[in-house]
This record gives sequence, structure tokens and C-alpha cells, in this order.
Amino acid sequence: MIHIEQKTHTTQDGTTVIVLAPAGRLDITTAWQFRLKLQECISKLSRHVVVNLGQVNFIDSSGLTSLVAGMRDADKVKGSFRICNVHPEAKLVFEVTMMDSVFEIFETEDEALEGVPRNVAS
Repeated sequence: MIHIEQKTHTTQDGTTVIVLAPAGRLDITTAWQFRLKLQECISKLSRHVVVNLGQVNFIDSSGLTSLVAGMRDADKVKGSFRICNVHPEAKLVFEVTMMDSVFEIFETEDEALEGVPRNVAS
């Protein structure tokens, strides 16, 4: 069982963003739960999602797949899907798989909520 903290953030222009912060391992045993949670949030709560990976110290291919699926769900409804605060141990997986270029990844949750693309922010 994966623990997922969920909170709602409202941006200055009134957009609702759901922030999900899973904790522990995002792997074959937990990825499906996280996938369902993403689906539920995007379909029922908001098409804008930020995933804070600061508490995820291990991620495998099924974990990445659940994130890709979430991104696709958000894209389908013209939403946004951002990842922030990637744990150092998990960062390597994103780099090796080139997923760091697929996702919008931000250093901090605040930056992800502001939505400033990292290549522009100096």
C-alpha cells in the first residue's frame, strides 16, 4: 500500500490544482494504486495535477508508466501534469530513461504551481 498525500491548491487566477505526494516506493506493487489515484483526481477533481516526488526514494518502469499514463489523462482533457521535487535516488531513473525530457519537471512544488518553465527561470 502506498501512502499518497493529497491537497488542493488554487492559483491566483482561480485554477484548481491537485497536488499528490506519494511516499515510499513507486514500483510494480504500488504503481497501479497511484495510477488509479491520478485517474480519479483528473476525472473528478481537476485536470491540473502536480506530483511531488520528494518522498519517493525508488521508482521503477511501472512507476514511470503510471506517471506517463497520468500525463496522457491530463493531456486528453487539456490539463497540465507537472512533476516536482524529484528525490535524488529517483532522479537517475528519469535521466537514464530520458523521461526528464518528456515530463515538465520542477525543482520545487511552488515552482510547479507557478508553472514557470525551468529553462526560462534563471
